[in-house]
Amino acid sequence: MSGQEYKSIPIRSWEITPEHVYRSRRQFLRLMGVVGAGTLLAACGVQTGQPKQAASPTGVSPDPSATVVPELHTVGTPTATAVATPTPVASATPAGSAAGFEELRTELTSYEAITSYNNYYEFTTNKERVARLAEGFKTSPWEVEVGGLVHRPKTFGLEDILGKFTQEERIYRMRCVEGWSMVIPWGGVPLSRLLEQVEPMSTAKFVRFETVYAPEQMPGLKSRSYSWPYQEGLRMDEAMHELTILATGLYGEELLPQNGAPVRLVVPWKYGFKSIKSIVKIELVDYQPETLWSTAAPNEYGFYSNVNPNVPHPRWSQSTERRIGETDRIPTLMFNGYAEEVAHLYEGMDLTRDY
Repeated sequence: MSGQEYKSIPIRSWEITPEHVYRSRRQFLRLMGVVGAGTLLAACGVQTGQPKQAASPTGVSPDPSATVVPELHTVGTPTATAVATPTPVASATPAGSAAGFEELRTELTSYEAITSYNNYYEFTTNKERVARLAEGFKTSPWEVEVGGLVHRPKTFGLEDILGKFTQEERIYRMRCVEGWSMVIPWGGVPLSRLLEQVEPMSTAKFVRFETVYAPEQMPGLKSRSYSWPYQEGLRMDEAMHELTILATGLYGEELLPQNGAPVRLVVPWKYGFKSIKSIVKIELVDYQPETLWSTAAPNEYGFYSNVNPNVPHPRWSQSTERRIGETDRIPTLMFNGYAEEVAHLYEGMDLTRDY
């Protein structure tokens, strides 16, 4: 990465404002230690003079006046953490971001915002209509087929994922490529735990993910603008990283259909569209898999899609973001603030080219 070093912005559990003290009941019993900076959902403004009709994971150019939704994460050993009076994270100036920003706010995005402002093209490109169109989406029974270059291919039922693996809480920032962000308390299991069960072969270099294809329930699949079903991919070391999780819930509740129920990927240092929803297939392969967005608009969306404030989208800057529910903008952090945890994965790569 051209020898440049980046710092993570740690977010401590007692510095996070829960939604009314995390609904006054969970007490953050399973929050882990110090968190890296996660993914945030905020609205980004379009640069003056840029075209407004190119492909976008939301179908529209970012709206500078739109509100934002964030996402966040924690890593470490489970601890019982008392809820303290919320305070903002102290100011910091990480390398590669604008200097002098006032603070990195860590308030959780409200449950209402997280569940009512959603990108899910299989239903619609209108964020505020996804929840209504997803009502009644069938999530049970549900199976995730895991195979490819593995010694023990297996199909996991949702009951297996929920019952055979320890569910962990992860508070992550979530950053949308459109420039908006959220902070979300996820529940789920590290993806590595699932992959270990199928014993990957040494020849496996990438992991390919596929979303359910259910046109009878998902009206957006009628669109011929995209290559369905939705596909995504990670490199093996990204997939096995401790920050990468399969989420099955948020705010201590089961995932709702609009949020990717019953099981979705969450990769907090990458733009939100990498965190594929409603997964039915995971395949280990020896080639870099195609992804929906890099296929639809390869000049705009690369395979890696790491959050990088120094590499603008062709139609807007990525240097700042807006949290859902807020009006001002804050600097975007390299790798969404998880640099110390993940920057080593990209040593020697030119992140302006391998975007």
